[in-house]
Amino acid sequence: MRLLVIFGPPAVGKMTVGREIARRSNFRLFHNHTLIEPLLEVFDYGTPPFTRLLNEWRAGVVQEAAMSGTDLLFTFVWGLELQADADDLTRYIRPYVEKGADVAFVELSADLNTRLRRNRTELRLAEKRSKRDVEWSDANVREMERFLMNTHLNATVGRALPGTALLAEHRHMRLDNGDLTPQEAAAQILAWLDKAPTERDSLESPS
Repeated sequence: MRLLVIFGPPAVGKMTVGREIARRSNFRLFHNHTLIEPLLEVFDYGTPPFTRLLNEWRAGVVQEAAMSGTDLLFTFVWGLELQADADDLTRYIRPYVEKGADVAFVELSADLNTRLRRNRTELRLAEKRSKRDVEWSDANVREMERFLMNTHLNATVGRALPGTALLAEHRHMRLDNGDLTPQEAAAQILAWLDKAPTERDSLESPS
């Protein structure tokens, strides 16, 4: 049984790459907006009931997937400097960790201009109704730059982060997919996952 967590900044391609991985493997995709979109029909983003239900439902889906032996691919927008995000993610993955599953993290990165272009792709707008106001969504992608969402940015901070501490406990690959198609990114990630543990534990990139 495996759990793959794909993280990175908004519009980097987590869902799109995740779909391609799921198409080529036994992973079932549980992307970040699977629960966000239906909750937004009833509650405003960030309100107490929205946040409480999102956290409870995410944890519940991952727990049930672990209990059923499902290979799960979970995508997450993660502020690496935020203790609350690290705590939430630790709780989400705990059912797989406790079952001794193969838990791995893949970090996607791409420059801001690439992500702003991807923010308007047909698949993203079809799957994420809340992103269809593209002027607002572009502004949100820019605004989220204030958070540290890629590990290589930690060098500018000069201190340990809650997120990097969690990553140190698991296998972690960082992939710049700015110039890669979803198919190319998925192929590299699956090749990394399929390597023997002793070969892949310290691997950050398949290239």
